[in-house]
Amino acid sequence: MRPAIFLDRDGTINQEMGYIRAVNDLKLIPGAAQAVRLLNDAGFLTVLTTNQTGPARGFYPESHVTALNQRVRDLLAEEAGAHLDAVYYCPHLEKGVVPEFAVACECRKPKLGMIRQAQQDFPEIDLSASYVIGDKASDVAFGHHAESASILLKTGYGQRVLDGKYQVLEFKPTLVCEDLLEAAHQIVERAKTAVSSV
Repeated sequence: MRPAIFLDRDGTINQEMGYIRAVNDLKLIPGAAQAVRLLNDAGFLTVLTTNQTGPARGFYPESHVTALNQRVRDLLAEEAGAHLDAVYYCPHLEKGVVPEFAVACECRKPKLGMIRQAQQDFPEIDLSASYVIGDKASDVAFGHHAESASILLKTGYGQRVLDGKYQVLEFKPTLVCEDLLEAAHQIVERAKTAVSSV
């Protein structure tokens, strides 16, 4: 069995900029690439799980989401030789304006569709040893529903969540970290401690 790190995208890996209309506008948060590389080197599966409602809202086609996700992968590789083992996204929004995507789905976080897909693609995933990382209360709920640890970052919307100004934290995160790099260091240290205590 192998633990996975389920990573949000906007506000977690790349800078929160709302709906990114130009692919080249996407920029990584400082230290994010190094964080993913640290997790890669420690043997964790790194899996992107991101809600992307732009297609449902009619802002841009689904292909644009794919292009943005590819830019994330390219920048991770360029900046730190880091990689994502898999990328999953939810383009749906029940109240969207594009009929194809305006559906009540099972993949929009905090529902577990993207994690279930990851389990199909990587049957070795041990959810009890895995982490969900993001900047929203919905990411913390995602981790809770998966029975995994959750880390709320202060980047993106994270500080606003902690201040009670954005979303409502229904569940307490396992950890709160300044950014993804701090989270990665915490995860690796906790893994070392767990091994040494066996």
